[in-house]
Amino acid sequence: MAILDPSVLARTRVAFSSVVLSVLLTLALAMGGCAERPAASVVVYTSLDQPLSEPVLRDFEAETGIRVQAVYDVEAAKTTGLVSRLAAERDNPKAHLFWSSEYAQTIRLKEQGLLDRYDSPSAASIPASYKDPDRFWTGFAARARVIIVNTNLVPPEHHPRSIYQLLDPYWQEGDVGIANPLFGTAATHAAALFTRPGADEAKAYFQTLRDRKVRIVDGNSVVRDMVASGELKVGLTDTDDAQAAIERGAPVRMIFPDQDEGAIGTLVIPNTVALVKGAAGNDSARRLLDYLLSPEVEAKLASSGSLQMPVRDDVPVPPEVPRLSSLRPMKVAPEEVAAQFPASSEWLKDTFLR
Repeated sequence: MAILDPSVLARTRVAFSSVVLSVLLTLALAMGGCAERPAASVVVYTSLDQPLSEPVLRDFEAETGIRVQAVYDVEAAKTTGLVSRLAAERDNPKAHLFWSSEYAQTIRLKEQGLLDRYDSPSAASIPASYKDPDRFWTGFAARARVIIVNTNLVPPEHHPRSIYQLLDPYWQEGDVGIANPLFGTAATHAAALFTRPGADEAKAYFQTLRDRKVRIVDGNSVVRDMVASGELKVGLTDTDDAQAAIERGAPVRMIFPDQDEGAIGTLVIPNTVALVKGAAGNDSARRLLDYLLSPEVEAKLASSGSLQMPVRDDVPVPPEVPRLSSLRPMKVAPEEVAAQFPASSEWLKDTFLR
């Protein structure tokens, strides 16, 4: 079976417990509702790493004078904790905005009737493929799922060009690592594979990873750190995590997988932002959403060292940040991925955590 890194199973349970804790904390705040907050303040729940999202929110405060109260998610329960909290707060919402580091859970919130429709003027130049057709959410500043390799331990001829090459017999027990596939972008990636090439092929892929003793750890940043230190030889992570290791001089290489002709392509995952149900009439919330979708914020995130790629081709980026138009993306629609999310998560939980 797969190698669950020490305490990962326990931490998974803790992550689910944190969802319950969030609900209890929400009830403790029940005296304050979204509509009762002053107009010059806005509450945002965000799963984008705090070192990346907080400077953007502070810039908005400085430019507008609007106070931003941010609630951040934890690494082990990425996105899932905040989504569960929003669902628990349905009848008495505390947040005005949800800023997610992926899209599948945002779409699930839309399907549950927990978002408000808003057609932001800042989204006019964003390609249609990154916008909800009903205008409940909008994507911006994308990351990608990448392979990270320790260049001191893996010779160039064995650097994988495809996620499927992580199944090669070359890799020994414990060489390969992935983040817990029930959370964050790892869960979105799994749901995307259940979409294309399909559930049967995806199950075979993850079953083989499990049989080859893949190591399951608490998040993409943990995969990165373990590859950088040599505890793992190779793993799957996100562009922002891999870039952080590269910038600090770690012996790693980042590979955009499946770029060859006929391959499935690299999964591109934009940030998404949406108004929480009941916030459409809040001018401060709309102003923050407009700000987050601006070309200026995409440029800031691209220059933050996190390799967040603008969805607009005309936004200036540093030389190390690739244009999305230069990549061969996985051809999956966000709505299709979200539709697969419950089934893929249930199967992965049964397969990896039993």
